[in-house]
Amino acid sequence: MERRRFETLVEQALQGLPRRFKRHLKNIAVLVEDSPPQGERGRCSGTLLGLYHGLPYPERGATYGSALPDVIVIYRKPIESLCRTEEDIRRRVREVVLHEVGHYFGLSEEDLRDIENEES
Repeated sequence: MERRRFETLVEQALQGLPRRFKRHLKNIAVLVEDSPPQGERGRCSGTLLGLYHGLPYPERGATYGSALPDVIVIYRKPIESLCRTEEDIRRRVREVVLHEVGHYFGLSEEDLRDIENEES
C-alpha cells in the first residue's frame, strides 16, 4: 500500500473516534513511520505496531501547559505484514490507533487487552 493511502487510513481512524474522546485529545501528534527503530523493537514481546510516547492525560497537572506534544507512532510495515487485504489493514490500523489512544488516556496494556478481548 502506498504510504499516503496508509496515512489516510490513520486519519480516518482518528476522525472515527467518539466525540467524547476526541475532545480530550490535546497536545498530541500522530505520526506514521515505516518501521519501529531498532531499540523499540526489543521492548515488546510481539510485533510492534504502534507506540505512545508522553504523559497520559489523567496525569497532567497545572504545569503541563508548556510541554512538548505527546506522540503516537503507527508503524506501517509491521501492520501491512500482518494483513492480506486493504480492509484488513483498515481494521488493524483502527485497532492500533484505538490501542495507542487508550494509552494516552492512561490505560495499561492489561486494561487494553481486557477491553480488546471483550470486543472479540
